[in-house]
Amino acid sequence: MKQHAFGPIPGSTILRGIAGHKTIVMAANIRIASVADGIFRAAKDTDSAVFMEIARSESDLKGGYTGLTPQVFSEKMNEAAKRAEFDVWALHADHITIKKGDAAEIDGTKELIDAQIGAGYTSFAIDASHLFNFEGKNVREELEENIRVTTDLARYIKAKMKGTEFGLEVEVGEIGRKDGSGLILTRPEEAVGFIRALNENDVFPHVLAIANGSTHGHTYDANGNVVEQLSIDIPQTKAIAKALRDNRLQVGIAQHGITGTPRDLINLHFPKGDIIKGNVGTFWQDVVFSTLKVYEPALYKSIQDWTLEKYRPLNAGKSDRQIFDGNCKMAIKEFFKDLYSLEAATEHAIQSMAYAESLIFFRAFGAYGSASVVRKTL
Repeated sequence: MKQHAFGPIPGSTILRGIAGHKTIVMAANIRIASVADGIFRAAKDTDSAVFMEIARSESDLKGGYTGLTPQVFSEKMNEAAKRAEFDVWALHADHITIKKGDAAEIDGTKELIDAQIGAGYTSFAIDASHLFNFEGKNVREELEENIRVTTDLARYIKAKMKGTEFGLEVEVGEIGRKDGSGLILTRPEEAVGFIRALNENDVFPHVLAIANGSTHGHTYDANGNVVEQLSIDIPQTKAIAKALRDNRLQVGIAQHGITGTPRDLINLHFPKGDIIKGNVGTFWQDVVFSTLKVYEPALYKSIQDWTLEKYRPLNAGKSDRQIFDGNCKMAIKEFFKDLYSLEAATEHAIQSMAYAESLIFFRAFGAYGSASVVRKTL
């Protein structure tokens, strides 16, 4: 796929380019494309490298729950980058999730990867973390299926990219998984064992997603109210990064589930340089819906009513606020035409909000100037 001057560059180029710097690259998960212009403008004004990403559940061959196929998502991100005239960004296939690992699921996954490569994606996240053997007698046995599937798909991507560089993210420990004692955290020996096994299979990821206390989306109190997410275990994250370094495994950490984490805490306490990629997803969806509340309240009410009518029966005991927050993403495809034909004033407000919030994220991530750092390596 031929790229214009402001097309995406390999995720590997960005991640290697910032190596040794106390910087986290923001990976913005774009469920509704309106926010992309604001994010790209902020990236340009702060000279911050950025990933624009979308997950398999959100964007598959049928459009996922956002209505965006890989091709449509690529086109919208490329158009936004060109309008902003920004050049240091990657187009990332987030959470290419495999839950069963059987032949049919693997074949379907490869079809999706083909479409993503055809659409010009430059970075890929293989998520086989669900394939965990709780009966395993050691780390290698526990992770055997994850290793097998991740190796298969990583080799497939490499073959299909035909010598073109790309970013590779892998995942150990299912993010948000709980047992009777709470969230299950990745142990340093799991991270080391996983990456070492992949390296033995000639697979060399640039970034590793771990389970370190975060959850995707919002967190709630006992009354169903959204609260700040303070569950990320920083000491555990540092311990994993140190274990990887001590074993000479050249891979950084991807921090998922950042929505709701106070940005002053990110700025002061996240181990930048250990964490090199930070995913921000639900936050951008919130920017759109909170703007609609004021600028197009009738549309917002229609989205709210549809979500509550469909999902209230499936969420007994939860407040309407919690039900809406947890399921409004499923309305994006249902209201696709409306969300992509907003009034000009609404679009301007969304883009302005996305711009301002991106400035704060880039600052908290220590990302200002990172684009120039990457350019020096090109």
